[in-house]
Formats: sequence, C-alpha cells, structure tokens
Amino acid sequence: MKIEEKYLEFAKNIAYKAGKIMLKYFKTNNGASYKIDQTIVTKADTEINDYLIKQVKKVFPTHSVDGEEDQFGNSNYIWVCDPVDGTAMYARHIPTAVFSLALVVHGKPIVGVVYDPFTNNLYSAIKGKGAYQNNKKIKVNDIDFNDIRSVSNVDIMPKEQYYNISGPIKELIEKSYCVSLGSVIRAGMCVANGEFNLALFPGTKHKNCDIAAVKVIVEEAGGKVTNLFGDEQRYDQDIDGAIISNGKVHDEITDLVNKYSIKSF
Repeated sequence: MKIEEKYLEFAKNIAYKAGKIMLKYFKTNNGASYKIDQTIVTKADTEINDYLIKQVKKVFPTHSVDGEEDQFGNSNYIWVCDPVDGTAMYARHIPTAVFSLALVVHGKPIVGVVYDPFTNNLYSAIKGKGAYQNNKKIKVNDIDFNDIRSVSNVDIMPKEQYYNISGPIKELIEKSYCVSLGSVIRAGMCVANGEFNLALFPGTKHKNCDIAAVKVIVEEAGGKVTNLFGDEQRYDQDIDGAIISNGKVHDEITDLVNKYSIKSF
C-alpha cells in the first residue's frame, strides 16, 4: 500500500468513528456551550478532536494535529480537522453537520475526507487520484450563473472576525439561487458532486480547518478552491475566506468579490 493510500485509510477510519460519536450525541443533551469567540462547541466536537489526537500519536507520532478544538505537535505533516462542521445546526438537532479531516503537508492538502453520518456519505480524495463519494468517482458540474440550475451556498458570519460579503451576495442573488446549509464543508461537497456550482465563505481565524479537506476533494473533482480574492493560500494557518466553485464560475465570482474591495470590519 502506497503511503498516500495509508493516510487515506487512516482518515476514513477516523471519519467513521467520528460519525458514530456525532450520532451518539445528536438526539440527546449534546452539551452545547459557547466558546470565547462566541461559536458553539458540543461534547461531540471535543470527543472527536481528542480521539484524533490519540490516534495520530499512536499511528503517526511524528505528525501533528490542528483541530478546531485542540492541537498537538509541531510538524510539516499536519492533520487538519473540523470535528463537527455545522455545530450550530448540530446543537439544535438539525442534521446538516459533517466531519472533516485533511493531511496538510507544507501548507497543501494531499489527502482529504468528509463524512456525513446522517446520510452515510463519505467523500474522499488523494491529490492527483480523483474525488469519490462512497467509492464512486464524482465531478463538478459545468453550470454557469444565470442558469436556472445554478445553486450557490453563502455563509454570513459575525462581523467582528470576517470579511463583509454582503455586496457580492446582493449581486449574486440576481444570478443564482442562494442557500445556506449551515455547513460550508457540506456545501463544498455539493460543489464536488455537481449539486451546487459555488460556495462562498468569509471565514478567517482558524478556518483552515473548514476548507483544507474541501480544497483537495473539490479540486480532484475538477473544481477550484482559492481564497476570497482568487489567490492560492496555505491550509496550515488562518485563511482569507474561500471561493469553492465548479471552476467555470470562478473568475466571475472573483471579479465580483474584488469589485467591492472587501475589507475586514
């Protein structure tokens, strides 16, 4: 087994365990509380993050972990994880949350998995090997804006930490049906498998955890993932938001974002 396949197998095993933990707490008291940054954390978030660190220490002790809830080690091989993306929905017992894990090497994701335990869908990719949903190869669509089939996901976030994308959204709603699933990672998988043609994300601080796996999966499905301004970025540090697209609409949405010269509040 090639080393990348070993990494992917490890990531899949973590994902399935994470899914069991998510389901365990979903319909019960999930211990939801607010962190200092006013985002929600649940028992599932911390339990999954702790489990990942334990397994990385055991299987890949020279690697490190950058989890949304806890970190471990100092390495160029970093397991970047969002234990429960869509925690606000999950805490309210709305089944749109997913687990996400990527192996990031020198800032670039080379392996990624996303698991939706509510539909039992596992999305995965190895850099250069294509993207898959439950072992079936997937690809992005070729839908333009101003097409009745165009669907875009937009995330609106607390202004204290994120870019203001209200201007681009006002124009986007004239071109595309806009929704917000409550999980940018889940929306990213909708781009990867051709259901959506865009997801627009203004997250910055520690939001590499949200986009690392999305980057490799969507691009292996034929799409494109950049920061909000159309530039490449590292996924072992804070990011400048993300444009997640089918590639066909990427330049158009990038131009729209840059038109408004978005600045943080």
